[in-house]
Amino acid sequence: MKRKLVAMTMACTLAATALTGCGGSSNGGSSSAADTKTDSAAAESTAAETTASDAEGSVYYLNFKPEQDQQWQDLAKAYTEETGVPVTVVTAASGNYETTLMSEMGKSGAPTLFQVNGPVGLANWKDYCYDLAGSDIYSQLTSDSYALKEGDTVYGIAYVIESYGLIVNKTLLQTAGYTIDDIQSFDDLKKVAEDITARSSELGFAAFTSAGMDGSSDWRFKTHLANLPIYFEYQADGIDSTDAIKGTYLDNYRNIWDLYINNSTCDPSELSAKTGDDSRNEFLAGEAVFFQNGSWEYGNLTADGALTDDDLAMIPIYIGAGDEANQGLCTGTENYWCVNNQADEADIQATLDFMNWCVTSDLGTKTMAEDMGFVIPFKGAQESQNLFVKQDTEYTAAGKTPVSWNFTTMPSEEWKNGLGQALTAYAADETDANWDAVVSAFVDGWATEYQLANGQ
Repeated sequence: MKRKLVAMTMACTLAATALTGCGGSSNGGSSSAADTKTDSAAAESTAAETTASDAEGSVYYLNFKPEQDQQWQDLAKAYTEETGVPVTVVTAASGNYETTLMSEMGKSGAPTLFQVNGPVGLANWKDYCYDLAGSDIYSQLTSDSYALKEGDTVYGIAYVIESYGLIVNKTLLQTAGYTIDDIQSFDDLKKVAEDITARSSELGFAAFTSAGMDGSSDWRFKTHLANLPIYFEYQADGIDSTDAIKGTYLDNYRNIWDLYINNSTCDPSELSAKTGDDSRNEFLAGEAVFFQNGSWEYGNLTADGALTDDDLAMIPIYIGAGDEANQGLCTGTENYWCVNNQADEADIQATLDFMNWCVTSDLGTKTMAEDMGFVIPFKGAQESQNLFVKQDTEYTAAGKTPVSWNFTTMPSEEWKNGLGQALTAYAADETDANWDAVVSAFVDGWATEYQLANGQ
């Protein structure tokens, strides 16, 4: 097992990947650097303090989601106070989950609870995953579709379902003379955005927040936005993964990217240095109408009454493809809990008990639904008060088809990095030649990285 871990570490180093190059969770769902207060070094010292030493075992959770760090710290403390079982939560720095996991797994007192992003993420961690088939938490799932399975073996369990799209400041949109009902397609979005840009001096705000390509922000575009052309290609071809993406909808990808970068709060040439915090703060300050992000941002946007539900809405990301009249939000998961089968038996059991408590107890389900804003796929789930979660439910109830999360099929983090670099270069100089480099990163890079990831 250790030999495999060494090989994985070397592979990650050679690929220079930050997250999913060796198959762990990607940065897609929901990472923000703002609230991250631990990194690999902190993980080492903190984990050492809670190495299993008492008969009841202990839990070490390596958390993927920085924006929920404080809530997990509070929940762990409450569980320890209730049960006496030590629970350590360490949150990897944004963009560094995989490298942190790789480092921590090679130490004594390794994480007992960690995450992978789906089948691609599972590939290199499968041998470290405890079979959850007979666990209490598995019995709590509302559907087997939320289990990461191969045959009868359950390697991981999804613990959160999330949505993303275009978050809208309805108050500003109304000031510009529109409502969300006016935006039902890419053409509608383009018309509204370009009109706001034409009147930006008069209105005092832009259409879009900055599409920052700093590492704290670029995942929104090299992963989440890139999901759209992948989704529509998969739909057209009747597939759910591929070893060779064709790029059928990359013209649409260019159109939405052009719209973002040319109708925003800053010049496109400045995007390489713009952060996720910049984008959020612009939206909070009323400097832009549209902000591409997900349901995980709800708490940040409504904290201390900054914005209210009356101000906000989330609409689909339209790119001019598919049946836009019936398109919903991008909804899915890339967050699967896995239990380290290399841990002591007492620690494994303690971890299983903690997981089950999180999704069955009043405090656990309330924290996950209200404080973290999660939809959790378990029988005891409480209803989330997150506006964006509710709107996703409303879209689905109205017959809109959610756009599935297909970025878990992206071949590696290195593929995303190559795409992000090409998008940044194009933003600085919007030529056809530079867009050809984006296409090459998307299509040729996919084939290359797939072959590397699969030993071809």
